[in-house]
Amino acid sequence: MAGKDYLHLFKLLIIGDSNVGKSSLLLRFADSSFSGSYITTIGVDFKIRTVDIDGERVKLQIWDTAGQERFRTITSTYYRNTHGVIIVYDVTNPESFVNVKRWLNEISQNCDNVCKILVGNKNDDPARKRVDTQDAVRFGESMGVRVFETSAKENVNVEEMFMAFTHMVLRAKKQSQSRAEREREREKDTVNINGHRDRDRRKRAKKCC
Repeated sequence: MAGKDYLHLFKLLIIGDSNVGKSSLLLRFADSSFSGSYITTIGVDFKIRTVDIDGERVKLQIWDTAGQERFRTITSTYYRNTHGVIIVYDVTNPESFVNVKRWLNEISQNCDNVCKILVGNKNDDPARKRVDTQDAVRFGESMGVRVFETSAKENVNVEEMFMAFTHMVLRAKKQSQSRAEREREREKDTVNINGHRDRDRRKRAKKCC
C-alpha cells in the first residue's frame, strides 16, 4: 500500500466489566491523558497509536468495548480479526476479578488463536486493594495468561503493559508465519518427491515395453 508508514497492523481489544478503567487505560496509552469523569462507553470506540518494536513500525488499532451485559452482543462482533485481547479487572473490586474467567471463556468461544493478557487496573491505593497480586499471578499461570498491574490514574505500568503485549502479538505473528513457511516447504518437497516417483514409474514402464 502506497505511503504506508508501518510494517505491521494489529487490532487489539480491551474487555472486562464496567468501571474497571478500560477507557482510562486506552486514553492514557494513546493520548497520554486521564480524566476521572468518564461516562460509560456506549458500544465500542477505538484509538490508534504507532510504536517501534525492535526497529519495526507497528500500528495498533485498540478497541475499547463496553463491559455491560446489554452490550455483549455488540462486542462479540469485534472479536473478528483480532490479534490480541486485554482483559481488565479492578484490583479494588473482587467481583470484577472473579468475572475474568467468564471473559476468558467468551474469548475462547469467539477466537481460535489469539494473544491474551490480564490487567489489574486502579493499582494506586494499597488501602483499597482487594485482589492480591499473588492470587492474580497464580490464576494467570493456571490459565496460561500473563498478568500486569497498572494505574491509568497515576500512569503506572500502562506504557510497559501495552508495549510488552505488542511484543507478544508481534512474536506470535512471526511464529505463525514461520510455521506457515515450513508447511509450504514440506508441501513443496512432497510434490517434488511425488513428481520424481511418477517419472521413475514412467521410465520403468517404457523399459518394460
